[in-house]
Amino acid sequence: MADAHGSSNNHVPVLLSFSEFSRPSSVAAGSGYEVLIQKFLSIYGQQIDVHRKFVIQLFSDEWGQFIDLPKGFAISERCKLRLVPLQMDITTLGNLTPATTVFFCCDMQERFRPAIKYFGDIISVGQRLLQGARILGIPIIVSEQYPKGLGATVQEMDLTGVKLVFPKTKFSMVLPEVEAALAEIHGVRSIVLFGVETHVCIQQTALDLIGRGFEVHIVADATSSRSMMDRMFALERLARTGITITTSESVLLQLVADKDHPKFKEVQNIIKASAPESGLLSKV
Repeated sequence: MADAHGSSNNHVPVLLSFSEFSRPSSVAAGSGYEVLIQKFLSIYGQQIDVHRKFVIQLFSDEWGQFIDLPKGFAISERCKLRLVPLQMDITTLGNLTPATTVFFCCDMQERFRPAIKYFGDIISVGQRLLQGARILGIPIIVSEQYPKGLGATVQEMDLTGVKLVFPKTKFSMVLPEVEAALAEIHGVRSIVLFGVETHVCIQQTALDLIGRGFEVHIVADATSSRSMMDRMFALERLARTGITITTSESVLLQLVADKDHPKFKEVQNIIKASAPESGLLSKV
């Protein structure tokens, strides 16, 4: 609950600091990590290098200094927070390795077929990614948005061997069962994300994932929306938040990394024919 200085719409005053800057602001009571990250970006976006990883710290009256934000923290009273960049090995930035990667396939369902732009192309490219993941031993997590009404994943998408298929009503894929599945996989750093719709479930999933410290790669030729305008503006917005916008062939070859990789020939067979461009190069 906000204190006496909180506003009537249940917002709580906070002091947000980054580098040598500090600025008073307010957030809704109950706001957690994701909301705070977005608030820092809205205030200090020009100064923040979105390719770095950060930790939010809370000023502790008990200890007289800033401490790492406790797990599950939610704003309940006025406080001081700061965003601190972490040191990271620049050689790992944007890299994909099979041992540290999970594929997320989002809502590729039958009822979307007539509505989504270039859905046939998205299915084709998505199937390439699923094949590549199986060849390289990469875990796959698949969501289905309200399957009772929107149907199951399209038959063309072979879900053999996937780690988890789960129904959802929330737009984001980041639900407790998904977080539990990720916790079972040692050393996950990167999520390769594809499916529909770009500006809704893909966007909200990606923002939730980077809020939890994952590096996100969205496969542009394997994600779409009902509107090309929504699709393209979402990809542009996501790129500005530090998410990697990439292509299916780039992802698969980055994961193989070497012509001498024992699975190179199998992956090469998947990409021998160029992937459809799914309207990405169209001006219409």
